Amino acid sequence: MTFDELRATARGAVLVPGDAGFDAAAQPWNIAVAQPVAAVVEAADADDVAAVVSFAARTGIQVATQPTGHGATGGLDAAILLRTGRLNAVEIDADRRIATVGAGAQWGAVQAAAVAHGLTGLAGSNPVVGVTGYTVGGGFAWFGRKYGWASDAVRAFEIVDATGARRRVDAGSDPDLFWALRGGGGDFAVVTGLEFDLFPLARVYGGRVMWPADRTAEVFALFQRLTAAAPDELSLWFNRVQLPGAPAMVGLDAAWVGAIEAGREMLAVLDTIDGAIADTRGELSVAEIGAITAEPTDPSPAVSRAALLTGLDAAGLESVLAEPVAPLMAIQIRHLGGALARTRDGGGARGAATAPYLLYLLGLGLPHLIDSVRARQDAILEALGSQATGGLPVTFLSGSNTVADAFDAAALTRLRAVKKAQDPQSVLRANFPVNR
Repeated sequence: MTFDELRATARGAVLVPGDAGFDAAAQPWNIAVAQPVAAVVEAADADDVAAVVSFAARTGIQVATQPTGHGATGGLDAAILLRTGRLNAVEIDADRRIATVGAGAQWGAVQAAAVAHGLTGLAGSNPVVGVTGYTVGGGFAWFGRKYGWASDAVRAFEIVDATGARRRVDAGSDPDLFWALRGGGGDFAVVTGLEFDLFPLARVYGGRVMWPADRTAEVFALFQRLTAAAPDELSLWFNRVQLPGAPAMVGLDAAWVGAIEAGREMLAVLDTIDGAIADTRGELSVAEIGAITAEPTDPSPAVSRAALLTGLDAAGLESVLAEPVAPLMAIQIRHLGGALARTRDGGGARGAATAPYLLYLLGLGLPHLIDSVRARQDAILEALGSQATGGLPVTFLSGSNTVADAFDAAALTRLRAVKKAQDPQSVLRANFPVNR
């Protein structure tokens, strides 16, 4: 297939295999994932997006959209990979507490703009993650226990539909599509911009405390005790970490969104465990929350798995707590609950998370490690049995999952009906197609 028509129409670059820069443009964030696409289009604006989708609809080729490349799963053979990273405008309406951002905006830029007005978006833990993919996948924010899912904070989407038409979608114009885009993933339209609520918050108290691995039982017991009665203002994550060439460690990540002194007092209980080897607790701007976990901000190879946990009972936890972390790098348990567990009137497809915890298992996606990493992940989930359940945010699905691991039967049926109505020819392909 020739892409000369697109080259003549699009203002942004249209790259095919063999072109300079094609390999870099086609590479996803997770470099362990292969994307043998037919072409990459680096859209300059929403008109470029419309031209790409119109071309695809006429020629029968699929379009996969990746603003930053996070969440890629492969399976894009012969598709057009549409990059929307250049659509990265950020505007803050401080009086109305609304952010208007382009599809390529990253959370770090949004937070930096919002905090100047004493406001925050519902950002996650990494400042280079794109707002769009994160939000249409649900958006599990550091502040989610207080304010809910990022997807439910959306007021409107600017989209290009599967015919190539540009549209604005909100609760009044197309309630079914608006519902699906708020947490159902990117299988229904190409999002070129979003409007979402901001919240009055400029400073938080939080950080990471790490101990030697022999403190694991004590740290986990404290995690259980704190999360059993945590106010919505507190988010707490438990971590077992085994980095290559370093000793095993155990730690807690925390963020408190109430009064700073109250957070300092709440988290002073961490001092009751002796022997901390690192402690970054302190007052932070909401633009600095990425420092809590200090996650990589450059592409890397990874293999991840996740599950919601119905509780932290003894059954199955030996595999999580007592057995070696390796060949994984991290075993993490995040506390949910709070506003994440409450159904919001007019909420989106994400819905409430009834399970109180999320388990996240991460390993390096290097060729000589992949099989052992996956085997360890499988063993942990098997040991947890029915304590590990579905209902995951779309952003936590991995290559071994389908959307059935994210939604109940009723929500999945509705999502498939929206897909059929909006994109009957499956011109658009998300990382996790709703019909897979």
